[in-house]
This record gives sequence, structure tokens and C-alpha cells, in this order.
Amino acid sequence: MPGYLLVGIAALALGLALAVWSLPLRGPGPRRTVANLRLGMPVGVRTRGPAAGEEQGRSGLGALARRVLPVTAARRLERLHAHAGSPPGWSVDRLLGVKLVLPLVGALLGLVFGWAAPGPLPVLVGLVAVVVGFFLPELLLHSRAQERGAQIALELADLLDQVTISVEAGLSFDAAVARAGRNRQTPLGEELRRTHQDMQLGQSRRQAYEALIRRTGAAELEKFVRAVIQADAYGVPIADVLRSQAVEARLKRRQQAEEKAMQIPTKVVFPLVLLILPVMFIVLLGPAVIDVLGSLD
Repeated sequence: MPGYLLVGIAALALGLALAVWSLPLRGPGPRRTVANLRLGMPVGVRTRGPAAGEEQGRSGLGALARRVLPVTAARRLERLHAHAGSPPGWSVDRLLGVKLVLPLVGALLGLVFGWAAPGPLPVLVGLVAVVVGFFLPELLLHSRAQERGAQIALELADLLDQVTISVEAGLSFDAAVARAGRNRQTPLGEELRRTHQDMQLGQSRRQAYEALIRRTGAAELEKFVRAVIQADAYGVPIADVLRSQAVEARLKRRQQAEEKAMQIPTKVVFPLVLLILPVMFIVLLGPAVIDVLGSLD
């Protein structure tokens, strides 16, 4: 086997091993509750006790990545991590380690292939691998955050109806939100439980709901939260605000459904022209073409 091939295989194996080591291999541990309390905190804010002790338990690769990479990269990754729901085991340190390892692996593979086959193509492939490896954690978290935001927007109208009914039946707004959060094993229910937990720990309603906006990044939920904060500040009846927000959320969801329905004909054109029509032409015109060719012979 050629020497450069052995070097390439060894480099690929080393990169995969480091990436697997950096990625989550375990589920939520005993510190999951403490970590949940710290969701949405800005970078640099640390609490006392076990949460602050996690700094010492940080992996060496994650600590190295925090020292090497810019602070803005860590902040952006933590923000996306919160928007994605802080997936269990996908710690920011592990993702920073992956962000540091994958570009090195891409550069190493580019050097190996460039040495084996000199030319501009291996260099271009190596540069693409470095760029993709550097931004891969952000791309994964951004995709998951978009899915989570879509789920939150989809169930917001039903949640507002439930909270409105509970408030009109005599429950306070906070109790109605806590009840709706307990009844929903969804991303929105999880965030509402976290918000209620924050208020139980001493935060004001405004602080807890502003933290909710920072964690989710969902525009529809932010609009509802801003309306609730303004109603709380100006003394507007919360039931009226909830009723108007529920009607607007349902109208928004209906408009989004109509927009997606109107996009279907455009999306069907390319599969129809490239895949379905050629097959139909072959099935319908194939026998006639064969008969014509046979008669010419």
C-alpha cells in the first residue's frame, strides 16, 4: 500500500476518533437540573456551587478551544445552543472541541492529498473541508433551532387558547401558564416550565419572560411575551391580551398554511418535468416508436 495512503487513513482515523470523543456519548447526568437553571445565561456569568465547579471539570480540548477561538465564536455557539434547546450531552465545550478539531483534520487531509496528487484541486478541497469543519457545529445547531422554533410557533395558538380559558375560569396568569406547561411534553412546554421555575427562584415576571425570549429566539413567542410584559406594566386586563393574541396566532398559522399550499404547484414542477413526464413518454410512446422502427426495417 502506498505511503501517502497510509498517512491519509491514519489522519482520517485520528480525526474521527477526536470528533467522536468530543461529541456527546452520554445522556443527561446528575447535574442536568443545575445546567437547566443556567440555560440562557450570557457567557462569563457563573453561579456558585456545583455549576461553578463545572469549569474545573471541563475537558482539556474544550478549555483549549475557548482559549484559541474568539470569544464571539463561543457566544454565538452558546446562543445557538440555547435556541436548540440545550440538547443533552451536546455541551458547548464539546462543540467547541469539534469546532477546533474538524478544521485541523480537513487541513491535514488536504495536505496529504495535495502531496499525493499536486494541483489546485486538492488545495481547494482542503480549504472547503476546513471551512465546513469550522462552521459545522453552528450549522447543526441552527438547523435544530429552526425546527424547534417551528414547533413552538405551531403550538403557540393552542397554548394561548388553553391559557385564556384557564384565566377566564379564575386562575392567575402565572398559574395558568404553569398548568399549560405541565400538560405539554413539547419544546414550548419545557420552556414554560423553565420560566415558571425561574419565577419561583425569585425572578420577576419581566426577567423570566425576557430570559424565555433569549432562550428560544422564536418571533411569534417574542411577540406574545412583549404583549404580556406591556400588559403587566400598564395594568391592562391579561384576559383581553390573551384573547387577542390567540386570535392573531391562529390567523398567522392559517396564513402560513395557505402560503405553503400556494407553494406546492411551484415545488411540483421540477419533479414533474424531470422525473414523471419522461417516464410517461417512455411508457406511452415507447411501443409506437418500436413499431415504427420495426416497419422501417
